[in-house]
Amino acid sequence: MADTLWTALALLLVLEGLLPFMAPRLWRDSFRRLTELTDGQLRFIGMVSIGIGLAALYLAQHA
Repeated sequence: MADTLWTALALLLVLEGLLPFMAPRLWRDSFRRLTELTDGQLRFIGMVSIGIGLAALYLAQHA
């Protein structure tokens, strides 16, 4: 179980690093726009991200 968690975290870091590595200007502009959103908008984005992640996890486990 712990190995799977560490693998998932490592893959998360790889995926998170792709955009700043490949397109730093796009990443910076996107990040700047995120800082201008309200707390409610950010929470909604977080909730949608969690929902998509949970759905993908469920599909991966049951497919």
